[in-house]
Amino acid sequence: MAVLESQTKTVRQMVAEAKGRVESLSVEQAAAEIGGGDVTLVDVREDDERFLEGAIPRSVHVPRGMLELSADPESPLHRKEFGRDRRVILYCSSGSRSALGADTIRGMGYENVVHLHGGMMAWKRGGRPLEQIPFA
Repeated sequence: MAVLESQTKTVRQMVAEAKGRVESLSVEQAAAEIGGGDVTLVDVREDDERFLEGAIPRSVHVPRGMLELSADPESPLHRKEFGRDRRVILYCSSGSRSALGADTIRGMGYENVVHLHGGMMAWKRGGRPLEQIPFA
């Protein structure tokens, strides 16, 4: 019986691989698509990040840990905002969690899923509008 060696990956490697498989949008591209309408913009950050930094207007909040359950139509926690026929744009603080999340739901059948390169930090640097989130 052969002994299998486990392959250990760092989070940096996992994020790089995910970014290689999913499309990244610049702030300008994301803003144009959001302004155009028929997209689902998903904020995968945690509540405290949203409270401290604000959010991109018209985004829905689905923490990264709930993404798969929210995207799966067979899950009792499925969110109606998700649809495999819709364009889905994910964002986080810097672009790592959103790339991982986009790659994951791409594997669940979402063919039109992308993420915001640079995340909320890039959005803010670009001087784009923010929505203040009340403390929950």
